[in-house]
Amino acid sequence: MDETERKKPLPVGHSFFDRVVEDGFYYVDKTLFIKDLLDKNAGVTLCTRPRRFGKTLNQTMLKCFFEDNAPLPVPGGGARKDTRALFNGLKIGVAGERYLEHQGKYPVIFLSFKEGKYGSFDESYEGLRDCIAKEFRRHGYVAEKITDKYDRELFDKLSAPTGAIGDYSRSLKFLSECLENYHGKKAIILIDEYDVPLENAWSRGFYDEMINFIRPLLSSALKDNPHLQFAVITGCLRVSKESIFTGLNNLVVNTVLSNDYSGYFGFTQGEVDAMLDYYGFDGKRQIVRDWYNGYRFGNTEVYNPWSCLNVVSSWNTYINDYPRPYWINTSSNDIIHDMLDNMGADAKAGLETLMTGGTISVAVNEYVTYGDIYTSADNLWSFLLFTGYLKMAGEARQSEGRGLTVDLSVSNIELKYVYKNQIREWFNARVREKNLDALFSAVISGDVEMFQRELSSLLAENISFMDSSESFYHGVMLGVLARIDGYRLESEPESGDGRCDLALRGTNGKDGKVIIFEFKIAAKETGLQAVCEKALKQIEAKKYAAKWESHGYKNIVKYGIGFYKKRCRVMKGEKETVSNFV
Repeated sequence: MDETERKKPLPVGHSFFDRVVEDGFYYVDKTLFIKDLLDKNAGVTLCTRPRRFGKTLNQTMLKCFFEDNAPLPVPGGGARKDTRALFNGLKIGVAGERYLEHQGKYPVIFLSFKEGKYGSFDESYEGLRDCIAKEFRRHGYVAEKITDKYDRELFDKLSAPTGAIGDYSRSLKFLSECLENYHGKKAIILIDEYDVPLENAWSRGFYDEMINFIRPLLSSALKDNPHLQFAVITGCLRVSKESIFTGLNNLVVNTVLSNDYSGYFGFTQGEVDAMLDYYGFDGKRQIVRDWYNGYRFGNTEVYNPWSCLNVVSSWNTYINDYPRPYWINTSSNDIIHDMLDNMGADAKAGLETLMTGGTISVAVNEYVTYGDIYTSADNLWSFLLFTGYLKMAGEARQSEGRGLTVDLSVSNIELKYVYKNQIREWFNARVREKNLDALFSAVISGDVEMFQRELSSLLAENISFMDSSESFYHGVMLGVLARIDGYRLESEPESGDGRCDLALRGTNGKDGKVIIFEFKIAAKETGLQAVCEKALKQIEAKKYAAKWESHGYKNIVKYGIGFYKKRCRVMKGEKETVSNFV
């Protein structure tokens, strides 16, 4: 067995702390998060970070550290899992005795609201209800000390689960009371992904119903609850106090703009370097940096942890494997598609700037809710910042008349990939809805002026942002030309000494027409004609028509098309009149 085979496996797909440590996975030590929580001594801490940035791993770490695992002196109680050994050798172990004295001392309520994501309110509510009921059953031992008949009946109903919706709205406060009565210690409440049901409800049309259930559930548990030691809540968004955390004065909010806890979600540069060194991939640091770095939480620059784990895991199998957009593939990324459908002129102009590598200045709304996303461009950009689709470039600042203002950019190759893909898919969907008969007629008849005019109009109308790569325009033209009836479209068919970009072949045999396309990008608008000429020369030099000529096709049309942002030029070769129309 070589050295690589003896390395610890990477915890791809594992987000429970005890499983990661017990099974010997590679663990990036975030246990000083415990120290900072105890030092700050906040009543309720809300940490908002993008998905797959370690929220669940940290929440389960807190559960394993704080939860009282002493044997239960009740009938059927028996021994419970002792998790203290999980922290041997980790940073919290040398942080000081005053932190370790809190280890294993509190009853803990742990809930993941991921269970509340279904197609209707009733289904989503049932998912959350069942999640709460399961936690009641996990603490079922406390029922032995419930002497009040009504409380015991309520506990049994909530455990079943057969309680009414109003019972579950008050259930967490009731469970914390039962736990304190049993343990003689106030309870810690940990809620992971608290806003998942809200995001789902917003997208499916029952947002108000879900708000009306979540609000009393959290308010009763977290506001003026005498049985609460402290609480930690995680999610993607800081949903406004008015809608969720009404009157919750003991709430400390930590967003991507905050310096507190900034290094505990995501991987820091030092942590990435240590991981690459451990697996022997130190020579790949720049690749990882270009693809997955660039997030900024407070003053700390961090990497996407999910993508880093996945790419290193892939290199352990095949060292020359190419990096992939792992993080964006964990979600549908519908928000980008919805943004393209709903954004106004200001937002479109901002996206054009971002896609060309620039930055935009945004007045951040830290209370943006799902229902507010499209009410202003600033709300849209704020949402994309908090959910990980944009990065903060530089320091946040107070601007007169605008409040807290930040500069935003697209942080890395992975995120640029999702924008480009979604823009292309959005454009193709728009193309499918548009009447393009005039454009198609021009392509087939060889009317260069009309072809160029219709294509320019299509680009100007539907795309207010452009990529500088030929592959982007290749995708655009692929989506457009695929709709021409009576022709078969081929992408990069092999012919002669290479491959042209696209080829259309009539479906009525050798009597039909073959149309060859070659695309080029101009560095500036005045260079459009030159790149068109270059494209036509390439068609001839590499004999792209040879494949069809050898099969007896006589009617072959060749187009060279140059692109510069939203402008294009079309030129036609092979004895046809070449238009200089722009």
